Amino acid sequence: MFNFNKNQLNKKPQNHTPLMKRKITLKQIAKELDVSISTVSKALRNSVEISEDTRQKVQAFAKLYNYRPNNIALSLKNRKTKTIGIIIPEIVHYFFSTVITGIELVANKRGYNVIVGLSNESFDKEVINMQMLANGSIDGFILSIAKETLLQQDYHHFTETINQGMPIVMFDRVVNEIPCDKVVVDDVKGAKQAVGKLVASGCKNIAIITTKDYVSVGKLRTQGYLEALEEHKIHPKASLILKIEDKLLSDDHLDKLEKEIELLFKSNKSIDGIFAVNELYAVTAIKVARKLGLEIPKSLQVVSFTDGVLSKHSTPSLTTVSQHGQRIGEKAADLLIDRLEMDEGDEEEEEVYETVVIETDLIERESTK
Repeated sequence: MFNFNKNQLNKKPQNHTPLMKRKITLKQIAKELDVSISTVSKALRNSVEISEDTRQKVQAFAKLYNYRPNNIALSLKNRKTKTIGIIIPEIVHYFFSTVITGIELVANKRGYNVIVGLSNESFDKEVINMQMLANGSIDGFILSIAKETLLQQDYHHFTETINQGMPIVMFDRVVNEIPCDKVVVDDVKGAKQAVGKLVASGCKNIAIITTKDYVSVGKLRTQGYLEALEEHKIHPKASLILKIEDKLLSDDHLDKLEKEIELLFKSNKSIDGIFAVNELYAVTAIKVARKLGLEIPKSLQVVSFTDGVLSKHSTPSLTTVSQHGQRIGEKAADLLIDRLEMDEGDEEEEEVYETVVIETDLIERESTK
């Protein structure tokens, strides 16, 4: 039992904005009154599991600070759907499809179904998908953040979902600002492994085809590229770093992607190695190089991330860094379900979240010596 009186409520908090000035959540009420989120949720619903005294105190506090429950809160703890919501940026990407496979394997084995929502790299669609699925349809989310969300750095929809007690597990594209479980690969290490392969195979002028810096995985892989060059005493050149605009990944703009890569080759005729942060960039680079008369791997070697269909069936086949998408999906599902099935008595005052790193492997094929 906790001590609580109206004088305590009327007392103005010192050195920070009063609670009534901002939107209050179940989590904040629980922290202020030193009880669990579940207790607050049940007290607000007049559950007989909670004592009359506690119910009155929780309800008085919520009323004072104009608390308004949302659909996520209403579905919390009191009714389980045994369904997991998955939000991914694109459906045709081989990596995301393998992650979904891993999630489904574990979820189905543990008695859960999955619903997949597609953000199409859009912030608005990501928000709408989460709001729609959180409306009593699912128990928790597994997601990879849309590029537009990363660009805007607006994560309010994640924060609000977590604050209402619905767990999230992020994979691949994650942000440190959001307190939740995460499953990632070591992008820096994988990139260093890829560039190290090129150096070991005799490359001295290695270019990188990457994303703009706001995409977390591209930024980390670029960091790995730079660190690898430094470790091998190769001075990095700005002219060998090509950062691609996100819109060039669409089918309507692939000709522009080819032109940018062609300009990279024509401006740097000594390029003998390419590290691409995804297999589409790599396959496009091979296509452009062959058009310019370069032989693969005799005069140009190529390594990329994502061991997908393009890597296996391109001509020549691609040497790639495998991210093991299915393993990522399996681990993400286990983390989320473990948290969903955690006993209320196991809940800690301060949540402890886990970041799991899945090891990458270099798969050598015909695009390197």
